[in-house]
Amino acid sequence: MSAAGTYTPKPGAAPLPRMIAAQAALETKMLLRNGEQLLLTVIIPTLLLVLFSAVDIVDTGKGEAVDFLAPGILALAVMSTAFTGQAIATGFERRYGVLKRLGASPLPRWGLMTAKTLSVLVTEVLQVVLVTVIAFALGWSPHGNPFAVLLLLVLGTAAFSGLGLLMAGTLKAEATLAAANLVFLLLLMGGGVIVPLDKFPDAAQTLLGLLPISALSDGLRDVLQHGAGMPWKDLGILAVWSVLGLGAAAKFFRWE
Repeated sequence: MSAAGTYTPKPGAAPLPRMIAAQAALETKMLLRNGEQLLLTVIIPTLLLVLFSAVDIVDTGKGEAVDFLAPGILALAVMSTAFTGQAIATGFERRYGVLKRLGASPLPRWGLMTAKTLSVLVTEVLQVVLVTVIAFALGWSPHGNPFAVLLLLVLGTAAFSGLGLLMAGTLKAEATLAAANLVFLLLLMGGGVIVPLDKFPDAAQTLLGLLPISALSDGLRDVLQHGAGMPWKDLGILAVWSVLGLGAAAKFFRWE
């Protein structure tokens, strides 16, 4: 005979780390199955890297164009996944009631944001590998401290993830779709990804340099192209955006 209570139901929430891990795995599977998101997060950055490296469209200064472009494309890949793709996907999850059902589960809002951010990080690993392989094939010669690069990518992910979740958790799905794509295009052209910031007027350079995409692309470029040490200024800008974005998302995010 079995001991008393062996088969007695014991309802209750799973440990929080297990809930976050399960949600992150689900988010990653959904992201990788979405063809439109893959177009935005993988195909567009790689096409831009190949096109602007092969064709002399923008004056990127001395040296090989790919040495300037590769760090910017890495920054663009982070933004496309953590901000644009995540904002659009989460916005429509809100509209279709997916988040409302998750809101009835024991998973807290910050736990959902953590799971989504972890999913983004997994996707970004694939992006970074793909962009790096293509850049090497185009003649890229990176330098610098790998730890500084990792720190920039993590802080950039946190900053864009917070902003994307804030947008998705406060605006309607259609407004999120339009705003996220518009911001993506504006930052692509004015964030130092393809066009160097020194091509803009002095007053505009100061303002554009405070944007998270500018801080991420410039920081990566300083390390990978110029072999600089820890880019503290750019890391500081990204840290401020991370705190503000994630803090605002945790406070104002609505499940429905």
